[in-house]
Amino acid sequence: MPSPSASETRLTAQIAGRFARVALGHVTREYPHKADHVFNGPQDVAPHREHHPIFFGSFDWHSCVHGYWTLATILRRFPKLPEAPAIAALLTERITPEAVAGELAYLDRPMSAGFERPYGWAWLLKLAAELKTHENTTPYETLAPLAVAFADRFKTFLPKATYPLRAGVHSNTAFALRLAMDYAETCGDPALATLARDTALNWHADDADCQAWEPSGDEFLSPALMVAECLRRMLPPHQFRAWFSGFLPRAAGGQPATLFTPATVSDRTDGKIAHLDGLNLSRAWCWRGIASALAEHDDARDVALAAAETHLASALPHVAGDYMGEHWLASFALLALEG
Repeated sequence: MPSPSASETRLTAQIAGRFARVALGHVTREYPHKADHVFNGPQDVAPHREHHPIFFGSFDWHSCVHGYWTLATILRRFPKLPEAPAIAALLTERITPEAVAGELAYLDRPMSAGFERPYGWAWLLKLAAELKTHENTTPYETLAPLAVAFADRFKTFLPKATYPLRAGVHSNTAFALRLAMDYAETCGDPALATLARDTALNWHADDADCQAWEPSGDEFLSPALMVAECLRRMLPPHQFRAWFSGFLPRAAGGQPATLFTPATVSDRTDGKIAHLDGLNLSRAWCWRGIASALAEHDDARDVALAAAETHLASALPHVAGDYMGEHWLASFALLALEG
């Protein structure tokens, strides 16, 4: 993918088409595949496609889910793209009552309570929220029982989650709450919305003077900025501004500097190191979200927007090229470009 110009840091039909072709190339690609799977007995030895009749592609289950989200979002935003008919056909052909029943049956297995917690849970809800906004609501209505199952898992898990998980990988709870809130509000689950907001505030309302010791070598989320974007989503702008001024009090001066400097990716064929391209994209998403809630006269706003552009320019050329990044990075690029 060629290097982006300044004008390409917003989603265009050309970029959307490239992302669509990338996602269409992997959401039904069965192998290689990394399963999150507990064997309860010999009956569980089966190809992963039998366990996951919808989300069997994209190297792992959660990447397949957000690959579908990427395609669904592009279909809504650019319905006249040449790739649009293939996306619409995929949603119709893959999201069927029988396939959803198969995904639900997997969740009902013994030892499946922690399957994809919380990252995959959040992305499934994000996909459902996107499908809810489509003119053709059949895919949403078909997928809804699976979304409800994951919403219920959040409702069981969050009350007993005494502490947040601040890691910059799949276990990050701020990211999960951020996406879950989109589902709760779009799909009408006020109980989940209240629980997500209350949990986020319980965990993070007193966070202050963040030192931002990052990045680590395989992060694709910023532990610091993800907390800020989560609270930005949960709070009215004036309350968020007051909180943010204490959380990153030196942001207007570009400090801590690590949050304003794109991570270096030394080997994009290494699946863990390739996570750092995702870190740069997710930081851009967070910085744009944060900036949207800051006052126009706040110097931190311009610094945040500039950091978003810098991170986007660093990562957008690498969304495609090697499968270790290609099977998931377009989703994070889309979050950033739509931010």
